[in-house]
Amino acid sequence: MNLSRYIDHTVLKATTEPKDILKLCKEAKEHNFFSVCVNGSYVALATKELEGSEVKVCSVIGFPLGAMSTASKVFEAKTAIEDGASEIDMVINIGMLKAGETEYVKNEIAAIKEAIGSNVLKVIIENCYLTDNEKKVVTALCLDAKADFVKTSTGFGTGGATFEDIALMKEIVGDKAELKAAGGVRDLATAEKFISLGVTRLGTSSGVELVTTGTADPNKY
Repeated sequence: MNLSRYIDHTVLKATTEPKDILKLCKEAKEHNFFSVCVNGSYVALATKELEGSEVKVCSVIGFPLGAMSTASKVFEAKTAIEDGASEIDMVINIGMLKAGETEYVKNEIAAIKEAIGSNVLKVIIENCYLTDNEKKVVTALCLDAKADFVKTSTGFGTGGATFEDIALMKEIVGDKAELKAAGGVRDLATAEKFISLGVTRLGTSSGVELVTTGTADPNKY
C-alpha cells in the first residue's frame, strides 16, 4: 500500500499564511501526496507551486459551516476550478438536512457538481452533528446528486471520522462512490484501518508524520 497516494495534504486554519501554502506544496511534492487541500484564496498559489507535478489541488467550498447560499457555493466552486483546482470538497447545509429538507440538500450538491463538470466533487456531511439515520439519508442523497465522494468531516466540528461511520457509509455507497475520512487521522494504524474499511482518501494535516514516523501531533486537523 502506498499511503502517500491516499492523502489530501491539508491546511485550512484561519491563520494560514502564503508561506504555509508554500510549505504544504513542497511537502506534497516531496512525499507524492495525492493532493493539497486549501481554502479558495490560496488555490491559484498552490496551482502555481505544483505546476509540473502529479499533485492535484483541492479546494473547500462553504467551509466549514455549510450554511451559505447555494448560489454562493456554486460561485465559489467555479472560481476555484478557474484558479486551478481539480477537486472540490463542499460542506452540505447541515441545518437544512436536520430540518428534513432533503430536496434542498440534494439539489445543492447537484448544482455544484454540474458547475464543476468532470472535476471531482467530495461532499462533507459532518457526521458529528448527525444521527445514524441522517447519515444514511444524506449519503444516499450524495449518490442521487452524482457526487464522486462522500466525506465524513471538516475537522472543525465536535468530532471527526470514526470507523463506525465509515462502515455505515460504505453500506450505502457500495461501489457507486468513494469515501474520504477526515478529522482525527493522526497515526498509521488509524489510517490503515480506514483504508481497510473502504476509504480511498484521507484528509489530514499530518501527512508527513504519517508517512515518516507513523504518528502525529494530536492537535492537528
